[in-house]
Amino acid sequence: MKHNCSFRDKKIETMSREELESLQIIKLREIVASALKTDFYKERLNSIGLSDAKDIKGFEDFRKIPFTTKDDLRNAFPYGMLSVDKKDVVRMHASSGTTGTPTVIYFSQDDLDAWTEIVARSVVCTGCSNSDVFQNMMTYGLFTGGLGVHYGAEKSGMMVIPTSSGNTMRQLKLMKDFQTTVVHATPSYLLHMFHQVEAEGFSLSDFNLKKALIGAEPHSEDTRKKIEALYGIDAYNSYGLSEMNGPGVAFECEYKDGMHVWEDGYIAEIVDRYTLNPIDEGEGELVLTNLIRHATPILRYRTRDLTEFVSGDCACGRTHRRIKRIKGRTDDMLIINGVNVFPSQIEEIIMKLPEIGNNYLIEVSKQGDLDKLTVKTEVNNQIFTDDTRDLNKLKGKIKETLKATIFINPEVSLHETGSLPVTQGKAVRVIDHRDSN
Repeated sequence: MKHNCSFRDKKIETMSREELESLQIIKLREIVASALKTDFYKERLNSIGLSDAKDIKGFEDFRKIPFTTKDDLRNAFPYGMLSVDKKDVVRMHASSGTTGTPTVIYFSQDDLDAWTEIVARSVVCTGCSNSDVFQNMMTYGLFTGGLGVHYGAEKSGMMVIPTSSGNTMRQLKLMKDFQTTVVHATPSYLLHMFHQVEAEGFSLSDFNLKKALIGAEPHSEDTRKKIEALYGIDAYNSYGLSEMNGPGVAFECEYKDGMHVWEDGYIAEIVDRYTLNPIDEGEGELVLTNLIRHATPILRYRTRDLTEFVSGDCACGRTHRRIKRIKGRTDDMLIINGVNVFPSQIEEIIMKLPEIGNNYLIEVSKQGDLDKLTVKTEVNNQIFTDDTRDLNKLKGKIKETLKATIFINPEVSLHETGSLPVTQGKAVRVIDHRDSN
């Protein structure tokens, strides 16, 4: 008999702001005690006069702690951030998609259990239950996305199908045979998979899909709406990063009004991207502290992700603060002839156009002394059989819309559906040829 566990701990999820902050300080002292056992943090915390976790009296003391960066984690490779004996480590994960030295995190069994609980809470807040069949299409391995959600989904009582990423024919067959109701995938892969439904001999009526949990790559609200419209389902945004365990840092509830940051597990700050001073309103860089992982404690980590807090209360009754979808990153911002452009801005524009397909690519190159921005996008194949004037009209429409928003006049290249390269896992949306010059 399957365990029926709702994971709706109302005592935790509806705490007052004062109760949450008191709990955070208690957990913070425990994490600082673990941090002082690491080579890295012992030196850093001692340098600001913090040698005992009891020195943390409140958030004023907390904010004296210097930020931790990805370079800090790389410089501490492999064991400089480890606070426990290696015999107490039961798993490690490493960052994906980077070159050079990776960032590595370690888990004790207690750490894994705490992470699993918070991911289970996350999937349940979207309406998932033990009556669902859950197909996990995220990559398993050093990347945290696959295993992290796998364990949380199991804990929630769902039947989990661990397909990992890729092999679309097999994904679709399993979805049909086992009547999958919930999938976990990147937005780009779900868009790609829809194109393959008819190509592989299936139709939407073969499936019983109700929900999609999407994440691992930035995407616009229009991309979410497109997924929902194509499949006739609800899609829920999520946020996580390997340095903070992975998925489960923040999740949308059924109201889809921002992502709840689970504040009994994380301290979330938003700082001005230039001064790095904390801000309560407006957009800035998200800074996170992990309160539930002791084997690799990380304090005030600069995520480089840009977002802002959602004001007001959520209709679901949960009191944990919410963040808006990630607009972009401070380190993936493109500077084109002196103009700042985020890839997410381009996606938001082109995904609103009904003629646009499911895949696109942004290329930046040099043309003489100037930067050149080219947006390649797939369009409905019917357009290529119509009058050439319609093709040129669409290209002009895209160019003018982009220029009005990002203040750059880009080149636009239209391609037939399925012709642009598809990557497994996180989509590669930007190729900057200037880096190789």
